[in-house]
Formats: sequence, structure tokens, C-alpha cells
Amino acid sequence: MLGHLGLSPQRPIYRSYKQDPKELERYLKRTFPELQELAKRTGAVIYFVDEASVRSDAHRGTTWGKIGQTPVVADSGDRFGLRLISAVSPRGDMRFATFQGRMNGARFVQFLKNLRADTGKPIIVIADNASYHGSKTVQRFTKASDGEVVVEHLPRYAPELNPDEQVWNHAKARLAKRFIATKDELLREMRAIMRSLQCSPQLIRSFFQLDSTRYAAIA
Repeated sequence: MLGHLGLSPQRPIYRSYKQDPKELERYLKRTFPELQELAKRTGAVIYFVDEASVRSDAHRGTTWGKIGQTPVVADSGDRFGLRLISAVSPRGDMRFATFQGRMNGARFVQFLKNLRADTGKPIIVIADNASYHGSKTVQRFTKASDGEVVVEHLPRYAPELNPDEQVWNHAKARLAKRFIATKDELLREMRAIMRSLQCSPQLIRSFFQLDSTRYAAIA
């Protein structure tokens, strides 16, 4: 009956009810277009940045099994994790780094320095509203960069506008298919996955073709 009504079972898209429509409109119609114009004038590359963590006890994906018999996958049972930060550009670039402990202003600045050096051009970085992204440490660094590094923020509660979120969706899906027994293996496998993404600019560009991210694609 639901099928005849044009309905089908679907995975819903989650959006925060805390989003401010005016803030979203201001970002899409004014803030981001102004950043694009700035990039054209200065030769800067726009990057979207995000952080994530992966854990050994996070299980994703499915596998085949006999009906009525749930498959059992053996693992070590140990719990350990890894933290990462990545950046993607509309032209298909991707950079990443792993780190221990919590992200903070100093670590974020170091990532910005490395990203600027790797790019060889001024950079415009768009990140979420985590406190360290706008910390005094970051503000001092960007001010001292004399326009070489600009940091802007996405609207609050709007992660769907960040194409870099798709890096983690792909990376974690691939990691779920690997057998991980130790923290060193987790680090090695995750780095291999991220390097594989780096070598796939076409895939990175596809992250800018979703309904919520197409605004940031290269025209």
C-alpha cells in the first residue's frame, strides 16, 4: 500500500533544528561568494577542513550470511582510537594529518602552516565553529600571515555544507572492511586509506556535487 502511494523505505537526512535560516542564507549568498572573489583576486586556494576520530570498536557495514544466522566476526576486543584532520579543495586536492590527544589552537595552526606550505599559494580555510578554530592562537597566526592564510566559519549546526565530511564517510566505510588488531595497525591502515583518497581527485571533486555542497564546486 505504501509503495502504491509512492513511498519507499529510505535512510533520512538529519538536520539540526538549531540551524538559523538567516545565517545559512547569509553564508550561501554573501560570505562564500565573497570568499570566492577573494580567492580569485589573490590566487588563493579554498579548502574545507574537518576533524574526526576512528575507533577499533566502531563497526560499520554489512556482510552476507545465511538467513536467520547472524555472522560473527572475530576481533581483538581491545579499544583504541586515532584522531585525524583533513582538508579538501573544489579542484580535488586533499591533505590530512594524524595526531594524539585533543585538537587545539596550536595543533590547528601547525596544520594550517603545513597546508600553506604544501599548497604553495595563499589559502582560505573554511571550518566549523569549534572553539579552537577561532581561538586567539589562530587569530594571531592568521593576522601575522598578512593575508596568506584566511580562516572562515561555516554556519552553526550545518555540517552538511562541509564537503570534507565525505572524507570520513568514505574512509570509515573502507576501514570497516579491514581487520585491525593493534593501534599501530589502525594507524597504518588509516594512513593507507587516506593516501588512497589523496590519489583520487575525481572522488574528492564528487564530494562537491551533493545537493548540500554543490554551492562550493568549481563552476
